[in-house]
Amino acid sequence: MTTSRFRTISTLSLVVVDAVMTVLAFIVAYALRANIPFPAEPVSLAPLQSYTGLIILQCVCVMATMFFYRTYHIVRSRVDQFYAIFGAISIGSLLAVSLSTIFFKNTALEVDYPRATLVYAWVLGIALVSGGRWAQGRIRTQYQMRGQGRERLLVVGTGDVAQVVLQKIQWSPYLGYDVVGVINGDDSPRDVLGVPVLGRADDLPQLIERHLIDEVIIALPSASHEELLKLISLCQRGKVSIKVFPDLFEIMAAGVTVDDLGGLPLLTVRDVALRGYNLILKRAMDIAASAAALVLASPIMMLVSMLVKLESPGPVFFVQERVGLDGIPFPMIKFRSMRQNAEDSAQWTVKDDPRRTRLGAFIRRYSLDELPQLINVVAGQMSMVGPRAEQPKYVEEFQRRIPRYMERHREKAGLTGWAQVNGLRGDTSIEERTKYDLWYIENWSIWLDIKIMLRTVIKVWMDPAAG
Repeated sequence: MTTSRFRTISTLSLVVVDAVMTVLAFIVAYALRANIPFPAEPVSLAPLQSYTGLIILQCVCVMATMFFYRTYHIVRSRVDQFYAIFGAISIGSLLAVSLSTIFFKNTALEVDYPRATLVYAWVLGIALVSGGRWAQGRIRTQYQMRGQGRERLLVVGTGDVAQVVLQKIQWSPYLGYDVVGVINGDDSPRDVLGVPVLGRADDLPQLIERHLIDEVIIALPSASHEELLKLISLCQRGKVSIKVFPDLFEIMAAGVTVDDLGGLPLLTVRDVALRGYNLILKRAMDIAASAAALVLASPIMMLVSMLVKLESPGPVFFVQERVGLDGIPFPMIKFRSMRQNAEDSAQWTVKDDPRRTRLGAFIRRYSLDELPQLINVVAGQMSMVGPRAEQPKYVEEFQRRIPRYMERHREKAGLTGWAQVNGLRGDTSIEERTKYDLWYIENWSIWLDIKIMLRTVIKVWMDPAAG
């Protein structure tokens, strides 16, 4: 089956799933309202067939809203997809009620729509459409894992950004990509993260044709406009989709606003989102989330404490000085995952670190060693979400060679962060992590924090090697 045909069938099946689940949600909501006298006995509830016009209208409105939310155009993460479904069904349901009042009034289709049924249909619609899309996605992924309908991808670049793109694709099979190779200059390595380097930029037209490439991602954020235009023109000789990874300025410019200075127009490309009442809101969420997490995780923390003590000599906790808000050091708490005095080697923590204990390898794999940092959050030294805290010696080094590095210390360090859920944790590029941290600080919202926390849980427990 060709990629384009698979994509068409996948999209059509998604439309059918959404329609079926929306109709099913209304039918189940009607049954619940008819049989459960909550919040009161149903009054003037018509037979189900009388609601046929309203069901069709609600289905059309929800589907149209789904379309405008681009849920059939863009492959999203699980959290982003849930947000889109929540918004689309909420707006679609309200739109259906409004239109039915306008067009069904004084017609054979006019029918009483109990408020409880509306609420049931809304909640069930979100749940059933989400479940249906999850099932459809699992089936689609299974077909793609067998090699059907996968987009053949070529990545231009071999640097840190290209590696982040490759890691994201390798950790996210639901994206449906088959990475054929990467492109760079003569001095590039033979492969990048196991993906072969196929040639130089000038070879793009021939490589696109030879390898039947469907999409090209240009992961060169430092490339000039002239270089980008040249690469795009080379790609356009073949019938491929072209995507460009933006540089830091372009990421910030996505939120440009227009202000004025005494009548002179100014473009605001950087503003601090976390100030004023937002600080109070974020702190309240930190206290609530960390306190709840401590209560829920306390049995696990007690078990890990005993196992750490039994496995190797030394303290249960590993307390290390890290740099937090405004560059002020604080003691960060973790479960000890390495041999006693392992930090004396002054070595950067890397994957499969030989200093780890056997238990340490397990708790680090599932990020259980990070749980005591919830105490730091309750104490106000850290936040649930924010830039990751580094040791003072590394902060001194990074601020000398990385522009704007110290700006990431305008906010509290986080238990998790935007960089981490995008694959930048551990032994990865500090420059790229700094870009993601700055974007988070300048684009903070309560929903962004919730999204990051949900993605962290999903990544750690469903894909611990990637988390």
